[in-house]
Amino acid sequence: MSGHSKWASIKHKKGAADAKRGALFTKIIKEITMAARNGGKDPDMNPALRTAIGKAKEANMPNDNVKNAIKRGTGELPGIVYETVNYEAYGPRGVAIMIEALTDNKNRTTAELRNILSKKNGNMAGAGSVAWMFNKKGYILVDKTTVKEDVLMDVALEAGAEDIKSEDKNFEVFCVIQDLEKIKAALQAKGINFQSAEVTMIPTSTVKVTGGDAKQVLALVEVLEEHDDVQNVYANFDIPDEIFEQMAQEE
Repeated sequence: MSGHSKWASIKHKKGAADAKRGALFTKIIKEITMAARNGGKDPDMNPALRTAIGKAKEANMPNDNVKNAIKRGTGELPGIVYETVNYEAYGPRGVAIMIEALTDNKNRTTAELRNILSKKNGNMAGAGSVAWMFNKKGYILVDKTTVKEDVLMDVALEAGAEDIKSEDKNFEVFCVIQDLEKIKAALQAKGINFQSAEVTMIPTSTVKVTGGDAKQVLALVEVLEEHDDVQNVYANFDIPDEIFEQMAQEE
């Protein structure tokens, strides 16, 4: 799991900049629309929609944007029809990569992502060649300076968390997807703040990458994440702290 909390921290910090230029709003609107289309407009009965609305609130998205996205998903308003497409790939040093996209043109998105991978020393992989290396989990990242470990463990485990790990500067809370919102609510009720909370893909094993290769991997993942159709990118890299720290300073 080394590297996951550091990357999650960097992505959380980047979120503010993304929101300013509208990129984050666009991705969240797509996610809300698709969630409403697949599971209905009631967030109490639709966990995917509830999670997407939570992201919208964290990004300070106006309520009207959220409501309209839901209506487009349910067909109450006209809108673009998106489909979910998952891609599997390999990056430098054989790092496994999972890419989740929402697109209105699968052929275009596939061609553009294939082009990005080829330019950044990666390649598209066949279906099933990478997916088996990841498990979908609920994931909450908590800054160590904000709560004592025993307090966090008591609250999170009581609410249904499967595991809690201590990294250098953060605690990582893992759970089944269905319990994510319940654990978030329990933490909030106790005044425990968290940096991020999301459904993510956790690698079952990692690939150690250092030096220039590490920078290549992170550069590839960043470019993939910036693509308009890409919602999430997951990778099984294990990269030294100093590379992350250097990257954070450059932001």
